[in-house]
Amino acid sequence: MLGVTISAIMPELRPPPCPNQSPSCKKASTWQQTIFYASLFLTAVGSGGIRPCVVAFGAEQLVPEPPTSPESGKKQKWNFFNLYFLCIGVSVMLALTVVVYIQDNLGWGLGFGIPTAAMFVSVVVFVAGYPLYIKQRPGGSPLTRVAQVVVAAVRKRRLRVPTDASLLYQDKEIDAGIATAGRLSHTKQFKFLDRAAITGDGDMSETGRPLPWRLSTVHRVEELKFIFRIIPIWSVGIIIVAAGNNFTFPIVQAKAMNRRIAGHFNIPPATLLIFSAITMLLTLSIYDRILIPLARRVTGHPGGISPFRRMGVGLAIYILSNVTAAVVESQRRRAAVKLNVFWLVPQYALHGVAEGFAAVGLMEFLYDQAPESMKSLSAALYWLSISLGHYGGTLLVTTVNEFTKKWRKSGSWLQNDIDKGRLDYFYWLLAGLEVFNLGYFLFCARFYVFKRLEIAGDLEEKGGGEVGVVAGAMPDEGEVGTSLNPDATSVNMMEILAEK
Repeated sequence: MLGVTISAIMPELRPPPCPNQSPSCKKASTWQQTIFYASLFLTAVGSGGIRPCVVAFGAEQLVPEPPTSPESGKKQKWNFFNLYFLCIGVSVMLALTVVVYIQDNLGWGLGFGIPTAAMFVSVVVFVAGYPLYIKQRPGGSPLTRVAQVVVAAVRKRRLRVPTDASLLYQDKEIDAGIATAGRLSHTKQFKFLDRAAITGDGDMSETGRPLPWRLSTVHRVEELKFIFRIIPIWSVGIIIVAAGNNFTFPIVQAKAMNRRIAGHFNIPPATLLIFSAITMLLTLSIYDRILIPLARRVTGHPGGISPFRRMGVGLAIYILSNVTAAVVESQRRRAAVKLNVFWLVPQYALHGVAEGFAAVGLMEFLYDQAPESMKSLSAALYWLSISLGHYGGTLLVTTVNEFTKKWRKSGSWLQNDIDKGRLDYFYWLLAGLEVFNLGYFLFCARFYVFKRLEIAGDLEEKGGGEVGVVAGAMPDEGEVGTSLNPDATSVNMMEILAEK
């Protein structure tokens, strides 16, 4: 941020000013561009470190109830996710209003300088609070453990997986640092990975410790299974962004509409994005203060409704947002006079509501289902889905543009002059893509197997094994996935005790 600010302030680091669209404008030199893009690159790297970890670290500050409690501190965590996205919404509103106004009217140096100063203050406040934080001891890289499981499973690919899961390798002491709330119970999916937990010759060191690249515990195998299980649900977020977060064309629409509201004042086209941020904030506030308490009484779920249902509602509203955009664009093309720009507000508003449901629901799901040592990794996957979604949106626009201009005499659907294109057809295409995404999500959710935590008591003190299983983010009664796989949603306590 400091590099971007300096490049905007110092004349030596930017090209000389010139009138808009003037042919005499001088391009930025190579080293000027290098400094600017290097600063943007550092901003991206910094965001990649902050965004995944702030979610996991913030949720860890909420001390949960004992793991055997059905609630397990989830009420506080669901509220935390709503608060987290509420803060993001407020920051977006400030960026679209205050910061943009300063940049346009007072200069880019001050416009970049204020966010830079705010970032500096946030770092100081974060460091000042260090003594107050609940800090988890690092348990090693989860990616290393994932690689170890893969290598061990490949080495033992010719071995037969035992039908009795209790024969697979378990070691409570080795897993203690990465499973303080309980180890992951064995699941029947992806059985080929269970080979990594089969004990064989040469798997132990002279000290009796397992060689990590030859033998893994069931808990570590289940960590890798988690990644395989969430990929289908996670990919839903990519399509959400690719089909629902393309704001370029609504801005082009706004330019072709009547933006005058008082005298000679015209609303800047990009300012309409604020309506999406406002409705997202209202959705999160109403959901947190009204809907969650009411839903808890009906469903008994600590988050009011489960993340799956929250995502399903959001996906349905995304469809309505694109349908609304298509209808408004069709009306704009048929109108004899310019339509008022506020006709675009409904599609922005529906988009904000959809994001308040689907985006937050996806984050809740990824965090809740992640193993204890993979919370920040699951948050990173959330932001990765957004990044891939933007690339996917660009690819979609390019593909549609190239395909339609080949067979349409008047040019492609997507043109700078939207009166010559067919932007409404493109919105209908996006709506169809969202319908597919909703159907794909329901299918994946139907077959999803929820994680289970095994809580083992002290065998010596209690005179016998006391074993329990706590299911993570168990679905509500009648929800998708509840009737298909009993192993995922119910536990036969006698079988567990017999295995132990």
